[in-house]
Amino acid sequence: MTLKQTPSQTVGPYFAYGLTPQQYNYDMLSIFDAVIADHSAKGEHIQIVGQVLDGAGKPVADAMLEFLQADADGKHIASTDDIIHTGFTGYARIGTGSDVQQRYVLQTVKPGRTAPGQAPHVNVIVFMRGLLVHAYTRLYFDDEATANSEDDILNSVPADRRHTLIAKREQQAGGVVYRFDIHMQGQDETVFFDV
Repeated sequence: MTLKQTPSQTVGPYFAYGLTPQQYNYDMLSIFDAVIADHSAKGEHIQIVGQVLDGAGKPVADAMLEFLQADADGKHIASTDDIIHTGFTGYARIGTGSDVQQRYVLQTVKPGRTAPGQAPHVNVIVFMRGLLVHAYTRLYFDDEATANSEDDILNSVPADRRHTLIAKREQQAGGVVYRFDIHMQGQDETVFFDV
């Protein structure tokens, strides 16, 4: 029997048609969106904004990102009842093609520490054309210097590469925004983890 390649073994981006249909102006909606925390969720409400950039520094218009994080108390969602009672889902999926500037814009709350040796962070998975296997990275916050210095995973990254995992805080008219660009290649290539 000859086995054929699956869509995840090709250069896609087949995933986006069903998982981020807004990106292609389809009439259907995704079951997940760019909001991890609604207005009722506890914690400091923030936006995380960025672009996925190719090796030439150009925005990738058809990438898909998934985000997973703990809530403001450092706890992960355990049930649908948790979501209903807290206004916090802990998960988001965004296509970069649904924004005019080819950005992702995530609405959430700043996560708390999940355990000793863990700084507040957001796990990020990148899917895009040309990737045979999705890429895993983490987003840390630049205003958490003490916690970052104690984070076991961040400290396992060479010191000269850690900056690629740090989101920069900006105070804007609408509130707090963290900027986090994901560089797929090049001199400032984001650190990706072998999970």
